[in-house]
Amino acid sequence: QVQLVESGGGLVQAGGSLRLSCAAVGRRFSTYNLAWFRQAPGKEREFVAAISWSGGSTDYADSVKGRFTISRDNAKNTVNLQMSSLKPEDTAVYYCAADSRPWGSRLYRQPGYWGQGTQVTVSS
Repeated sequence: QVQLVESGGGLVQAGGSLRLSCAAVGRRFSTYNLAWFRQAPGKEREFVAAISWSGGSTDYADSVKGRFTISRDNAKNTVNLQMSSLKPEDTAVYYCAADSRPWGSRLYRQPGYWGQGTQVTVSS
């Protein structure tokens, strides 16, 4: 089992950057695939990015490719999301998530563990 706590959200102008972090507490953190999701007001939660347990593989939603970068530090039990060229449509609550199933199954898009979320607001 793993507990996840996000930080780093806030208000930023369009075109700006923001870095989200997620700290994990639990055993075997390095065996989990990690992901970021987001949910905008009135919309369903959507996948943003994921990184494999080793950090060797990543996956991004088309809407954030080239603008967002996911990374992890297994020694510090953290996963980060560097967001650049932010747009008003990136405004959402961002959630960190973890899943222990094989990376190739792509089940990290339906993770078993969730953080509480952090608000990101991009002003135009």
